[in-house]
Amino acid sequence: MTREEVIKTVNKFLIEEIEIEENLLNDDALLKEDLGIDSLDFVDIVVIVERHFGFKIKPEEMANVRTLSQFYDYVESKVNEK
Repeated sequence: MTREEVIKTVNKFLIEEIEIEENLLNDDALLKEDLGIDSLDFVDIVVIVERHFGFKIKPEEMANVRTLSQFYDYVESKVNEK
């Protein structure tokens, strides 16, 4: 899966499921501060990502993920690991 496909898929569920405005989705956006993703949203995101992409998210791997770009990188690396 290409990075563009990952970005498109992640953005789609952030907009549709988490109800984040599309204009806020840029690489430098901070997940908590800029996008307003709280712990409950994050649980939803984990479930969606695991179901859609077919891998388990490990909390320790997500510890340093602060921006949307870092989240795309994480998802892309896990998808291409399989």
